[in-house]
Amino acid sequence: MTLIKRVGKALAVIVVVLAVSGFAGHQYVNHVEKQRPVMTLAKYPKKVLFFYRDDCPDCQSIFHRIYWHNAISHNVIFINMNQPQNRHYIQKYQLTSVPTLIHCKQRYSGTNQQKIKQIVGD
Repeated sequence: MTLIKRVGKALAVIVVVLAVSGFAGHQYVNHVEKQRPVMTLAKYPKKVLFFYRDDCPDCQSIFHRIYWHNAISHNVIFINMNQPQNRHYIQKYQLTSVPTLIHCKQRYSGTNQQKIKQIVGD
């Protein structure tokens, strides 16, 4: 077998492995997004609060970025507002829309990547 054929096969295997890994990672994050745990925020006083709904297109458009940021920094708490027992946070944090990020006195509702970076500390 020539060197070119071996390199070609190795590259093909690498591409397939990367594609499968990317797909599996994407599916896992989608699974996490759909979970609806009941959150007790008193346990997380210094964290960034990310209020979202799993059926919200704007929330879905930024969820993966925030999830992977949190995989490294561990500073974001995900609160799915489709969980009925999390809805009391609407009044407590005066939420008017999702996605909303709150950290200390900073607050942002929307999908602007620069503003999200400012709050989550990317």
